[in-house]
Amino acid sequence: MRSLLRTGRVRRPDVPDPELLRDIALVCAAGGVVGLSFGAISVAGGLPVWVPVVMSVVVYAGAAQFSAVGILLAGGGPFAAAATGLLLNTRNAAFSLAVADVLGRGRLTRLVGAHLVTDETAAFALAQRDPVRRRVAFWVSGIGLFTTWNVCVLAGALAGSALGDTAAYGLDAAFPAVLAALVLPALRERPPVRRAALLGAVVALAATPLTPTGVPVLLALAGLLAWRPSTRGRAAA
Repeated sequence: MRSLLRTGRVRRPDVPDPELLRDIALVCAAGGVVGLSFGAISVAGGLPVWVPVVMSVVVYAGAAQFSAVGILLAGGGPFAAAATGLLLNTRNAAFSLAVADVLGRGRLTRLVGAHLVTDETAAFALAQRDPVRRRVAFWVSGIGLFTTWNVCVLAGALAGSALGDTAAYGLDAAFPAVLAALVLPALRERPPVRRAALLGAVVALAATPLTPTGVPVLLALAGLLAWRPSTRGRAAA
């Protein structure tokens, strides 16, 4: 068995495979570009360098951070900025429930893992069928994304306004495209997931013209009402 492991003919579930590492690297690259933009925009708007840096470490939520900084730069108060961030991050409660089994058992481990829960880490974890692979995918992507985001936010903040807004280059579409690619296998193979995703998409699209930014994502959780787990596995058991 050891020789098989050494020759690579048996893939250990606790070792990330090259395809997973490649996908994580692509998402980290996209997140790094957005992090650079966030740091640059924050400082160019008049905020001190430490604000986006500390916010990225403590809050660690891209959409919420952009919204909070936008409100602050527009003259809004810190309470309004915090409330908007909390609203946008409410969806992470559902993600946390979905990946709760991969965080580990220790209190400190679960606390750190909860801080690393994002759209991307949840997508990477849920794309794996094996429990060990789910745990590996979550922690590797979580640590990689957290490190990349914070390093790039610091670099962007120090660079000031030189970088500009990544949306001008179309790079703001990188995250949605990668997430769509990650969930496509589950949509193809699992009818319950397709039903839930379809209902959630319909609700989000209908709510987009009528509600503030971030609310359609929360309303899309209504798609869980269409979730009906397959009973074939239970019947076989």
